[in-house]
Amino acid sequence: MTKVEYKHTEIAVKKQLGQNFLTDRNITRKIVRLSGAKAEEQILEIGPGFGALTKEIIEVCPSFTVVEKDPKLAAFIRTEYPQLNVIEADFLKIDLEAVAGDIKLRILGNIPYSITSPILFRLLEYRHCFMQATLMMQHEVAMRIVAVPSTKEYGILAVQLQSFFDVSYGFKVGRKVFKPQPGVDSAVITIKPKEHVPLSDTEGFSRFVRCAFHQRRKTLLNNLKESYNLDAVDPEMLKLRAEALTIDKFFMLFEMLKKIETTDL
Repeated sequence: MTKVEYKHTEIAVKKQLGQNFLTDRNITRKIVRLSGAKAEEQILEIGPGFGALTKEIIEVCPSFTVVEKDPKLAAFIRTEYPQLNVIEADFLKIDLEAVAGDIKLRILGNIPYSITSPILFRLLEYRHCFMQATLMMQHEVAMRIVAVPSTKEYGILAVQLQSFFDVSYGFKVGRKVFKPQPGVDSAVITIKPKEHVPLSDTEGFSRFVRCAFHQRRKTLLNNLKESYNLDAVDPEMLKLRAEALTIDKFFMLFEMLKKIETTDL
């Protein structure tokens, strides 16, 4: 069993929580700078661990909120940083609307590899509650988020997130700056909710995107024909695979199918 000790506090690393602790202060400073965090803002940190990133956020904003699931680490943060509001809970289960209140959050975090996608989709659901999130994650996942059409990385994650967020790649983080050392590199990205998304049905759009990518090697025609009326769609477009469509083309096709569906009713 791997154990990590910091300031006489020792914890057994929980693989199910995806715990890898950042040890390079230059990286944590760079993350905070990239986030643009300001003293007057309402900041939320996901999974502070032993407080490597927390320490740097405090330099900018002396009091903010952290969410930590591990009871021992939550107790450590309370002792080490008594000025912080510590929510001892699973980030995937907290009510971000209640945490934010009337002021949108600025979110930072070194998020666990094992639950990166659930966290991202949770943020997608609560995008109205925050102004920006600066997140460190597995490099491969970061590349899938910022991917462009007609590449192997471009898929459901890229389309879902780029439809509702402005996404940008910050910088790569090597595996050697973590303890225990993971088997992959990391990267820091930022996601910022778009002010306006031209969609009439966001939940329906999410289902549509999943359907379009259901089998990547198949055409849009083959993936969509069982679920949508495609009679009015340009046959040339239906010969394409989902990975060939830009975000705007996804919007256009979905709204066309919604209109056909409404007319059929």
